[in-house]
Amino acid sequence: MSASKKAVILLSGGLDSSTALAVARSKEFALYAMSFRYGQRHSLELDSASRIAAAMGVDKHLIIDIDLRAIGGSALTDQVDVPKQRAVDEIASGIPVTYVPARNTIFLSFALAWAEVLGADDIFIGVNALDYSGYPDCRPEYIDAFERMAKLATKAGVEGRMRLKIHTPLIAMTKSEIIKTGLELGVDYSLTHSCYDPGADGLACGLCDSCLLRLKGFADAGEHDPLSYSVR
Repeated sequence: MSASKKAVILLSGGLDSSTALAVARSKEFALYAMSFRYGQRHSLELDSASRIAAAMGVDKHLIIDIDLRAIGGSALTDQVDVPKQRAVDEIASGIPVTYVPARNTIFLSFALAWAEVLGADDIFIGVNALDYSGYPDCRPEYIDAFERMAKLATKAGVEGRMRLKIHTPLIAMTKSEIIKTGLELGVDYSLTHSCYDPGADGLACGLCDSCLLRLKGFADAGEHDPLSYSVR
C-alpha cells in the first residue's frame, strides 16, 4: 500500500486510540490524527495525544474545539461523580455515567468531514466491544450503521468518489490483546493517558473504571504499566 493513501485516526490520547493509530501506521497509511477539546474534565489526554502524534510521525494532528458541557449528562462533562472501585463485572453491566451522549457519533462526523476534504477513504477508531465500559457506540452494529449513513451523507459518497471504510482493529480484542498488539507495533504506553479523574498532580487515580480496566489488561498481558498512579 502506498504511503500516500490517507487515513483519519480518532486519537484521544488513551491506550486504545494510540494502538489503533499504530495499526494504521503498520498498514502504511499517511496518518491524519484528530482529537477533541470537548469540555472534558481535564486536558491531560490532549497533552498525551499531542505527544503520541509526534512520536508516531503523523502527517497532521488537528485538535477540534467543541463544548459538550453545554449539554452535560456525563460524569466527564458535568458535575457528576466518577464511579470508583467498581468490580469488573459491575463495570461491564449497564451504561455508566461516564458515557458522553452521542460522543462517538459527533467525533466520527468530524472525522468523516475531514476524510472527505482529504480525499481519504479510511477512518480508524479504537472502539472495543469486549473489555469496554458498556458504551453503546462501541458496538460493531453501531459502526456498520454509521458507515452506511456516511456513504449516503457525503458529496464524495453520492458521486462515487469515496468508498468509506471505518476500521475498528481492536473491536474484538481483550484489553490484554490490545496491549500486546500495541507493544509489538512500538507503542510507548508511557505517553498515553487513560484516567477519567486524575489528581491535581496529574497522576491517574487507579480507581475509576478506565484505570481498573487498563491495570487489569496489563496484568493479564503479563506486562508492566508504565504509568504512575495515586492508588495501585
